[in-house]
Formats: sequence, structure tokens, C-alpha cells
Amino acid sequence: MSTSAIQRHPTLPVRIGDIVVGGNAPIVVQSMTNTDTADVAATVTQVADLARAGSELVRITVNNESAAKAVPRVREALDARGIGVPLIGDFHFNGHRLLTDYPACAEALAKYRINPGNVGRGERRDSQFATMIEIACRYRRPVRIGVNWGSLDPELIARMMDENARSASPKPVDAVMREAMVQSALESATRAEALGLPRDQILLSCKMSGVQDLIAVYRMLAARGPYALHLGLTEAGMGSKGIVASTAALAVLLQEGIGDTIRVSLTPEPGASRTNEVVVAQEILQTMGLRSFTPMVTACPGCGRTTSTLFQELARDIQDHLRAQMPIWREQFPGVETMQVAVMGCVVNGPGESKHANIGISLPGTGERPSAPVFVDGEKVTTLKGDSIAEQFLRLVDDYVKTRYRVR
Repeated sequence: MSTSAIQRHPTLPVRIGDIVVGGNAPIVVQSMTNTDTADVAATVTQVADLARAGSELVRITVNNESAAKAVPRVREALDARGIGVPLIGDFHFNGHRLLTDYPACAEALAKYRINPGNVGRGERRDSQFATMIEIACRYRRPVRIGVNWGSLDPELIARMMDENARSASPKPVDAVMREAMVQSALESATRAEALGLPRDQILLSCKMSGVQDLIAVYRMLAARGPYALHLGLTEAGMGSKGIVASTAALAVLLQEGIGDTIRVSLTPEPGASRTNEVVVAQEILQTMGLRSFTPMVTACPGCGRTTSTLFQELARDIQDHLRAQMPIWREQFPGVETMQVAVMGCVVNGPGESKHANIGISLPGTGERPSAPVFVDGEKVTTLKGDSIAEQFLRLVDDYVKTRYRVR
């Protein structure tokens, strides 16, 4: 699918450091650390890992004085490593105080995230929200007004539920909840503009944990204003459940042209890398034809014809190799991220898929001759044999990259 097949919903462009979000800019991948921000070394390491994996924006928690003091040091350490990824400060409950008391923190961050439900209660809410917006204006920082259904402003939801109960035709509770999410975001955006924050420095999000709720809310949000939108299914979960739920929700919205940044909020497996959420976000965008990040591998699922595990192991090794090489290849071989590689397990679809890829191999299935034809740009170039087929094909892939994508 070409990117022109999807008509993007029109939104205002927002600059976050060197990254442009919204307008006609490519959809941006975002992630978030789970380190204690006060632990500068651990936070810098994780931000660097996320950035190298392809996260173009990284959000960090700023929840106390120690974290606020650490933010400038995190920024300096990243800059010293040559990692310029913009940092987003995630504020809840005490952001007004931290941004006021630690101006170096306010300046080091490229964007602030404010949750309207956690700014304050009663009379303090308006003044504390105003303080944060005024600081954003002072440092010319964009703000994401991020509503979350788990921390929705209780006063707003109580008021809307009461109004609905008095209505002659009450709406279902979930419909009122969705409308409350949207109203919270839009009312906060209107208040921020009244306080002086330009409209093109405001992003909105309304995160839900239910797929259908998220789709409905963002459709409503997109129809009511020009603000850039950040997509994400909150508390998506762990493993395949989190990946499937996030993909199901985001793909529908992206197909409708809704969304300017995305995050896949996966619960990491114990001991697993935080970068997995970045990989999944990239793969959603790439498989939909919206962006290209790393060469993609087409591989068959296997059947009775493919009793050998060689094609499975080679597909895994090739995918790992391509992703590991991308930090180097991205600089040396522009365009390599669009490359297609096919690793097929038998003669049924193997030659055809291999011809459609930039470079592909059809491994021998059950009963086939122990040889593996290799196709480059649709033409058969060689046949690999013996016990080192995998190693030979990896070398051919590397040679293809160096030849096809080298700067001339």
C-alpha cells in the first residue's frame, strides 16, 4: 500500500525539538521509560536504547523533586552521547510546583504532558493548570493534554452523569464516559489557548483501555478540532494480548487518517527489553504502508511440506540481523529501510515470493532437492547448497545492501 492510499485527517503541525508532529509530517513513534528518573545513569541508558530502537520522542516521569533535578543531567548526558531525542516530561498532581521550582527542568524538556484529571481539585485546579501553561508559554514548549479514562476529572464526570440522568432520553453510561473524555480534552485546550498557548503548540490524547472505546473517542476528537493527536491504547497488557489489542485499535484509526504520534503501551515481559513497544509501533506503521523503518522479512508459516526448521531459523536470524544493522545502515545506505526480504520454506510459494522481494531465498521442503535458489530483484542469481546455506544467504543480503543502497 502506498502512503497516498490513506487520506490524513488535517491537523496543525507542532514542533517538538527537531521533530514535527501533525500537518503533513510522518506519523511519529513515541515511547516512555520505566526507570526512576532520579537514577540518571539508568534513565540515560534506557532513553538511549529506546532512541536507537527508533523511538523519535521519549517520555520520562517527573514526579518529585529528585526527578526534576535529574532531568537537566539526563539531557546533558544524552547530548554528550550524541543522542538528541526530545524528552517529554510526564506530570501528575505536582507539575505546577516542579516546573516553577526547577526552571532547568522546564527548559531541558521539549514538551510537557498534562493530565487534566490530575492537575488539582476544586479552586486549585484552574490556578495549577494555569501555572503549567504559563511556564510552557515562557519556554515556548508544546503541551500534550492527555486525558486518561482511569484518571478522568471526577467533577466533570459527576456533572455529566447528573445531566444525563435528568435528560428525557438518557444515554448509555459508556457513551457519557466517552463524551466526558472528549470534553475534558477540548475544554482544557480552550483554556490553554485563553492563557496564551498557541493552538499549534497543543496536542491532545484520550486514552482508553478498550479497543472500541478508543476508536469511538478518537473519531469524536478528530471531528471537533484541528489539534494534533497522540494515539495509544492505555494499559494494553502483556505479550500477544497487548500487541493484538493495540494493533486492532490503532490500525482502524490510522486507516481513517487519524493520529499524528503513536505509542504501544506494552507491559514488558519479566527481564524483556523496553524497546519491544517501539518495534511493535514501527511494524504497525510499516505493515500499513505509512512509514518504513527497517527491511521487512516475508516468511511462510510452514506446513507439512516444510518439516525442516531451517527456514524458521533463517527468517529469525535475518530479521534480527537486519534490525541490528539498521543503526549503521541508516546512516550509510539511505533507502535500505524499504528493502523486502523473503525467506520461504518450500517450492509452492517460495520462488514467487522470492521474485517479488528485493532479495529472497526458497529453501528446500520435504522431498525437494537440497538446494536453495536465490532471487535478486526478480531474477535468479544463484543456487545455494550444503550445510552453510544460512551463512551464505546472510552474506548475499549484506552484499546486496552495500551495492543497491550505497550513496553514488
